Amino acid sequence: MTPEAVEGAGHARYAYRLRVSSTARTALMAEWDRCRWIWNECVARSKKAHTENDKCGPAAMDKMLTEARAITPWLAEGSSVPQQQLVRDFGKSRAKALKDIKDRLPMARRAGMPKYKKKREALPTLNYTRRGFRLKDDRLYLAGGIVLTVVWSRDLPADPSSVRVYRDSLGHWYASFVVLAQVRPFPETGRVIGVDWGVKETATTTSDTHDLPHAQHGKNAAQRLARYQRITARRRPAKGQAGSKGYREAKKQVAKLHKKVARQRQDTARKWAKKVVTDHDAIAVEDFRPKFLARTTMARKAADAAIGATKTALIEMGRKHGRDVHLVHPAHTTMDCASCGARTKHALPLSERIYTCTTCGAVSPRDKNSAHVMLIRAGLNPAGAEGVGPPGAPLQKAA
Repeated sequence: MTPEAVEGAGHARYAYRLRVSSTARTALMAEWDRCRWIWNECVARSKKAHTENDKCGPAAMDKMLTEARAITPWLAEGSSVPQQQLVRDFGKSRAKALKDIKDRLPMARRAGMPKYKKKREALPTLNYTRRGFRLKDDRLYLAGGIVLTVVWSRDLPADPSSVRVYRDSLGHWYASFVVLAQVRPFPETGRVIGVDWGVKETATTTSDTHDLPHAQHGKNAAQRLARYQRITARRRPAKGQAGSKGYREAKKQVAKLHKKVARQRQDTARKWAKKVVTDHDAIAVEDFRPKFLARTTMARKAADAAIGATKTALIEMGRKHGRDVHLVHPAHTTMDCASCGARTKHALPLSERIYTCTTCGAVSPRDKNSAHVMLIRAGLNPAGAEGVGPPGAPLQKAA
């Protein structure tokens, strides 16, 4: 599996498929039942603390876990490692939600307070630190006597510091190891590139050979997805009743198709990112967050473009191979002229695809002009206009 970045620039995740026996599956689900109970207890205490102005910090949650394990033999039967990590994850999630509220972020950008995990909906996820697992004879040994067979598609570059064992929507189990990231620099090319995100094309760059057209993976799978969703709707059980075998099979087909589309988008993004990073020493990327597009009529096409996943793949590929990736603030990038730096008096409508500068008369495709503005704002185009960045929007560099 291809490594994915984790929190902190110096680490990466390597995910591998697991072969899980019936005994190991039973043990994993038992561990998850305990962890899910602890999570729901943390949510309940958090809501109580909010209404009664009580303390609900990390120390209070740790104390709750210790007391619960002391008086509940069922909890004490499981390993304390994943339970403690779940409390840590809850604390981070709650702290982030409170920070978003304090910063008065719009609802579309808030993380949201932690919610209850329902038995039939929440997917199992167990986190183990170094003292909770070990690798021996190509097998993964977890605390509590759980032994899992790992499908080693590639070697780990270093000893892992933690592992996450989880199950996806298709019922497949995976192990995601956290290791120190290794930089593998590419040879210098002396070239730079600017990247502008869009919907008509997923990415428009200053180089015509590196533009990323809209792959439309979701649109190509829409007909089959609609068929499986109709089958699911017809076989949906009444409230309180268990689903039939046909209903579960239809749900599985829907999940399988969603997974396939997600992997196609990821594969397209990584291949394009590898090409861009190989051919350029520095990359100026629009720091664009496309959440607001989900509220427009372009929602389906914007989601199918997978701009967020493509942007993440480009940043991580640049980090992996030692390239300079600059994040450029997106404000007014479609209003500035890449030739003279002048700014239009009004925002351009989306239907207007040609940019015409009223000051110098330069005419260029709208997205191409924005891609060149990225280079200028990042300081990668010495011949371009200076000082076109909006006030209060400093340049960021992807670490």
